[in-house]
Amino acid sequence: MLKESNNFIKNKKVLLMGLGTLGGGLATAKWLLKHGAILTITDLRDSSKLKNTLDNLKKIKKPIKYVLGEHKKEDFLQNDIIVVNPGVSFRNKFLILAKKHGKQIENELTLFYKICPARTLGVTGTRGKTTTVHWLRHFLQAKHPKATLAGNFTKHPLLEMVDKYKGNAPIVLELPSFLLEFLSFVKISPDVAVITNIYKDHLNRYRGIKDYAETKANIFRYQNKDQTLILNENNNWTKFFKEKKPKSKILFFSLTPFSDNQNGIYIDKNLSIYVKKGKNEKLFYDAQIFIERWGRHNLENLLASTLAASSFGVPLPKIIKKIESLPQVPFRQEVVFKNRKLEIINDTTATSPDASIAAVQRFRRKNAKLILITGGTDADLDYKGWAVEIKKTLPEKDVVFIEGSATDKMLKELNFKNPRVYKMLDVCFFQAMKSIGKGDKRNIILFSPGAKSFEKFKHEFDRGEQFNALVKKVKSALGESKARWVK
Repeated sequence: MLKESNNFIKNKKVLLMGLGTLGGGLATAKWLLKHGAILTITDLRDSSKLKNTLDNLKKIKKPIKYVLGEHKKEDFLQNDIIVVNPGVSFRNKFLILAKKHGKQIENELTLFYKICPARTLGVTGTRGKTTTVHWLRHFLQAKHPKATLAGNFTKHPLLEMVDKYKGNAPIVLELPSFLLEFLSFVKISPDVAVITNIYKDHLNRYRGIKDYAETKANIFRYQNKDQTLILNENNNWTKFFKEKKPKSKILFFSLTPFSDNQNGIYIDKNLSIYVKKGKNEKLFYDAQIFIERWGRHNLENLLASTLAASSFGVPLPKIIKKIESLPQVPFRQEVVFKNRKLEIINDTTATSPDASIAAVQRFRRKNAKLILITGGTDADLDYKGWAVEIKKTLPEKDVVFIEGSATDKMLKELNFKNPRVYKMLDVCFFQAMKSIGKGDKRNIILFSPGAKSFEKFKHEFDRGEQFNALVKKVKSALGESKARWVK
């Protein structure tokens, strides 16, 4: 049963601000039309740049007014409801105008929470949130087989989930800061909120990292004492969140043992994972086998997802059993090809230097040659630390760059004499292939951009699919693989 009828949309004049090309705007437009909205769509891009999305909307055969290539003040004053695409900041001048005139402003997350009665577990953070939500859903299914995902996925749109929802299964939400910006309008937070970590990101959208963290805090800002907040004890911004004095119960995950007054899950120097509640500590799991398969950097994702599932009532023995079958998350350090001599990794969602560093640290091996494909679009990020790691790990000849504004910053920090920079991803890939050693030593090609994608691709997933297509073209020559897309 829905919390609130969808009828508040019916016959209302609704302005969808931002159609986009990622699929989220398309899903929102379809949902609004399905529920009877008198729809106007406005986007700063013109019809040529939105062609695929517009062609999809034509198939619905319902009237839509389009205002493309610009935003008009009158559209924000004459419509009853403004629905905002995640690409639009809550500080946009047209939204400020609409709010001043008492207009109802929504995004897909606020609409979801107004209508859907499901209990939710929300995950946000700079790194690790996608892996954490997939693993959290995996653990929840030990007790709730129909637990599902929604949020920052083109395949799992939030509003589509509202219409399909039946029963009482929990929904796991991946919540980027763009979606969290508008939660103050509905004053709702998830039943279990997880913040994986905070690092510098999206600084081209926010006034600074504190402003970015403030937006992330919306995930727990409206929780009550019966709900749960899970924080990363090892992250510098956890103190910032604790100082906000959350009303919910706080649990911690940590890569080092806790102080006496903390509850949650931690790992000790012997790689033993313990669950702590008050004075009671219980050995949960030996992490050595996990690290060999998933890498040390994924320990935090394991701890966070375990703690969230446990706080939601999944027994620890069931979680332990499910660790053996954890799913590989597409485009996150994903092994897309592997044979005796060569391994190819697609890490297209590494859109920050920190994420790229994590991938390099995971896949560098004493008995293997690592070849890195990197670079892309800048988002006002610092590449000094990234450059130190790259120079420490890789010789200049084993780093291949795709050109872009972030690449320019990378090269400035690296100060390579003869950098290998190419305009197109296909050239980068085949240059990396040429770098494969001829001896018996294993080779690893790691595609980990450490940057955004918008100068050359629709988005990072488009970039990842294009990389997979390149690998697929040569797979027959490379030999058999267990890659997810190999037929």
